[in-house]
Amino acid sequence: MKLSVVIPVYNEAATISKIVDLVRSVDAGMEKEILLVDDCSRDGTRDVLEKMGRESADLKVLFHEVNQGKGAALRTGFAAATGDVVLIQDADLEYDPKEYPRLLQPIVDGHADVVYGSRFLGGGAHRVVFYWHYLGNWLLTTLSNMTTNLNLTDMEVCYKVFKREVIQGIPLKENRFGFEVEITAKIARRKLKIYEVPISYYGRDYSEGKKIGWKDGFSALRCIVKYAFAD
Repeated sequence: MKLSVVIPVYNEAATISKIVDLVRSVDAGMEKEILLVDDCSRDGTRDVLEKMGRESADLKVLFHEVNQGKGAALRTGFAAATGDVVLIQDADLEYDPKEYPRLLQPIVDGHADVVYGSRFLGGGAHRVVFYWHYLGNWLLTTLSNMTTNLNLTDMEVCYKVFKREVIQGIPLKENRFGFEVEITAKIARRKLKIYEVPISYYGRDYSEGKKIGWKDGFSALRCIVKYAFAD
């Protein structure tokens, strides 16, 4: 089997080289390809990625000429993926690639079509950060579950893993963080086998480059209502 790791990137010059090294170093039990999609970064990330792409045969580096958002970057990465399994990795250091084997196991064992990580199942270290973010995440996950009839604990988590034919067979529209709601609604509607596994979380605060904010929460609410009734 082959794993495609899709990494959407926006203004991550400080961490992108380290996260790529971490992804490379983990033994996922299968061949890996790494797809980096730069969403028109303006902090020097593009220069770093261009250099990495020239020097590294195991990387696919793709560029957006206009900033579109995380969802748009993921669509670009999914379309270019060639692995049997596709995994989403953020470009910051909030999620640890050492947990890939745990995330992949339900698919490798033939139990799952889709696997979500969960920061709230008690599986590892969890940085104590924002109460209101936690409460917002719980609320959005609960509302999403009410419309999808799933019992997820962490709908907004970065770590989502798919069989390639699943993710490439689902039409996606959301350009920003609404992707999380959209993909959850669409996999639920397709009656796929979905598993959750506990993961660690090394959260950032805004001084360290965290980007998601309250406006994205309201956008997620809009998407929950939208995708409850539309595919």
